[in-house]
Amino acid sequence: MVDAAIRSGTHERECVFEVFARHLPGGRRYGVVAGTGRLLDLIADFRFTDAELEWLRDNEVVYDKAIDWLADYRFTGNIWGYQEGELYFPGSPILVVDGTFAEAVLLETLALSVLNYDSAVASAAARMVSAASGRPLAEMGSRRTGERSAVAAARAAFIAGFGATSNLEAGRSWGIPTMGTAAHSFTLLHDTEEDAFRAQVAALGAGTTLLVDTYDVPAAVDLAVRVAGTGLGAVRIDSGDLPEQVAAVRRQLDALGATKTRITVTNDLDEFTIAALRAAPVDSYGVGTSVVTGSGSPAAGMVYKLVARKGSDGEWLSVAKRSAHKATVGGRKFPVRELDEAGRATAEVIHVGEPERATSRHRPLLVPLMNAGTPVERYRGAAGTALAREHRASAMAELPADAFRLSRGDPAIPTRYE
Repeated sequence: MVDAAIRSGTHERECVFEVFARHLPGGRRYGVVAGTGRLLDLIADFRFTDAELEWLRDNEVVYDKAIDWLADYRFTGNIWGYQEGELYFPGSPILVVDGTFAEAVLLETLALSVLNYDSAVASAAARMVSAASGRPLAEMGSRRTGERSAVAAARAAFIAGFGATSNLEAGRSWGIPTMGTAAHSFTLLHDTEEDAFRAQVAALGAGTTLLVDTYDVPAAVDLAVRVAGTGLGAVRIDSGDLPEQVAAVRRQLDALGATKTRITVTNDLDEFTIAALRAAPVDSYGVGTSVVTGSGSPAAGMVYKLVARKGSDGEWLSVAKRSAHKATVGGRKFPVRELDEAGRATAEVIHVGEPERATSRHRPLLVPLMNAGTPVERYRGAAGTALAREHRASAMAELPADAFRLSRGDPAIPTRYE
């Protein structure tokens, strides 16, 4: 497209592209925007190196004028979007890219690959946080996704309310609290389970978490308290009938005097199994596969569409697709979250063409993310990640009560165009 636009002389037309989802995956009631901070860094650094340009030339993907243009590429336009951690609904313009056609169209795959994955993870993670009813969750899914996706998933889950991750690179890169426990292999390494427990306690202290389901759970719980004392930090259960198992372990710990020893569970959990454990004496959860795969919806279904451009006469034109089931709404959008007198969200109102005058009942949703190709600093790095986590909590507080149902249903609030 860039090559052809350069040849036709249309590559420098000013354009507005928009990222949105036509629907929420899996019949969910809200989505959580995540990945924005990562995306800003990636766009700022997006360049074509000599090796890439040589490959494009040698394979005749594009030709000389396009090669020369790509050699100097950097995005110099403006980007607005929903603040990371914000909630979104069908049609929400979560990212608005304003630049020349060639500069902006090159960002499509980059923007969608980041926002689709990170938002899918964050949306699933937020449901798990709600199901946990205040009990802490740790992200432990690095072994169930790609090595780079693992770091992105840990960040997205943290934004959505998870308290920690087992991925140390996510801790180093994004300032996310890290944690971990021993695996079954550590127990199996030693001649006896007691030797394994003593080695772990000697290295990490009595406050560590001992894995108690390698062999026999009741025997391991008894041994764990005997080795670490009644000040044992926690035991982890990774198998079995969890409601029954957890209740039995809690009774056993209390009988042994380890009344403050916590119980954490990590057995293929998702939002539904977490909700089923609400009545069980679980203290914390470790979630792996389900969170890094979006709990059955590994992509958020977002698309990147041209919604406005300047014509040959320099005037702005709204443009839109008309194809069945994939029609788009043309024009620059100005979304607001409509709130009732109690501060509860009642609608996603999207003004087309002109912004509405701000009122106390309408919270504007677009914030500047990149100015003339330079990212807004407050949304980047560890500080930006922490800010996104805070914003997600405040946005969730606006949702009506039925938004937190785990069953399939309509979006928590309607989307209305004006």
